[in-house]
Amino acid sequence: AVIWKTTLQRLRFKPQDGLEMVATGKLTTYPGSSKYQIVIEHLAPAGAGALMALLDERRKKLQAEGLFDAARKKPIPYLPRVIGVVTSPTGAVIRDILHRLRDRFPTHVLVWPVRVQGEGAAEEVAAALRGFNAIQPGGPVSRPDVIIVARGGGSIEDLWAFNEEVAVRAVAESRIPTIAAVGHETDWTLIDHAADLRAPTPTGAAEMAVPVRAELVAATRELTNRRELALRRFMEVERRNYLTLCRALPSLADLLSLPRQKLDDVGGRLGRSLGANLTRPRARLNDIGGRLSRSLGAELAGKRRDYARRRDRLAPHLLARLAAQRNQRLALTQQRLAAAGAGALRHVRRDFTRVSARLDIACVLRSVKRRREQYGHICRLFQNMKDTASPDAILARGFALVTDMAGRPIRSPGQVSAGDALSIRVAEGEIRANVAGAKRAKKAKARGPANIAPAKARGRSNVLEPTRSSPVKAGQGSLF
Repeated sequence: AVIWKTTLQRLRFKPQDGLEMVATGKLTTYPGSSKYQIVIEHLAPAGAGALMALLDERRKKLQAEGLFDAARKKPIPYLPRVIGVVTSPTGAVIRDILHRLRDRFPTHVLVWPVRVQGEGAAEEVAAALRGFNAIQPGGPVSRPDVIIVARGGGSIEDLWAFNEEVAVRAVAESRIPTIAAVGHETDWTLIDHAADLRAPTPTGAAEMAVPVRAELVAATRELTNRRELALRRFMEVERRNYLTLCRALPSLADLLSLPRQKLDDVGGRLGRSLGANLTRPRARLNDIGGRLSRSLGAELAGKRRDYARRRDRLAPHLLARLAAQRNQRLALTQQRLAAAGAGALRHVRRDFTRVSARLDIACVLRSVKRRREQYGHICRLFQNMKDTASPDAILARGFALVTDMAGRPIRSPGQVSAGDALSIRVAEGEIRANVAGAKRAKKAKARGPANIAPAKARGRSNVLEPTRSSPVKAGQGSLF
């Protein structure tokens, strides 16, 4: 018997040593040598026993390589977004899977159509598995989260494609978790051992791939209710604990009683200390103000008396120069007094500044303001006296300075004779006059010059005709 190489590659069952096979082919003869020869076109194991022996031998070989180890198994995702199905597109298997998925949890399904028996079926299954694994995440075609390899029931010969080594290795090498659903519950293939999970039927594979949505909703609702119940219980326990703590806490009045008592004590001591601290600076300020007022008043009174005494002794022609000198001295004295007062005030202010942060500022300021007003009033009185003593001020009040042509002041009628020329200086100029007669006047009791009235000449024929002057106003001082 012979078999061509191309035919051997297409055979489902490869011949092995010691394996009993049934060969089908074409018989040829050679007439010259009377020999017969069969050209094999198809090989099949001789009975089910031979297939089982081959299956067991292949299972041991693949198991020895570790393709069936539990450590290689990958977990099936709980809620896959995309499910890949490797099966025949025309059988009842795909309809059962889609129907079960729609009832339990509708999801996106990708079907890779393959032949599930016959020549080349194992190669197509392996190609489908590698094709699903070749899809890149995020590409135009969604990559499956789980793959279902499914086929309906049948004899061992019908299911032999899922025992082929190429299909088993493709399942074991898949990076995507796989569920094997080949045949019925009693049918076992090598793919069932290599897959991550075995389902008894294709419908069972769909049930294993997705949960029941209604059950998930019910479980979610139950968990939500349990969570809300636990939360309410927790809040109730915490509320009770809070109320217990609130009852255990002291009241606001108890908490504030001790600080309030301390505040009252400190406030009382602060008022007493402020009063004690203010007493000494206030007494010192009053003492300085009293001494300043007395010294200024005494000095001013003395200056006033001295000025009046000297003014009475001075001659009228020296009045202007003396008044200028006195004005200068008075101004200097005023400056000194002002400087002394300012110095005293500076000392007081310096002492006041040191204690102003702790003292009653308003009280001290009122006292300083009173002293300042008193000092200003004294300065204004002094300025008025200086203005009153000025020669120009005396002339402005209506007085006149009478001198002869030589500039000697005329203080007595006996100094002139009839016909003498006199110069009369008034506030706004000078008047030239001639003496017509002279007569002494009686002294008036009131302060100031006496009124001049006409009288008979005493032993003289020439009489000065005086003009009748108006009465002297009250408070108007004399010229000398």
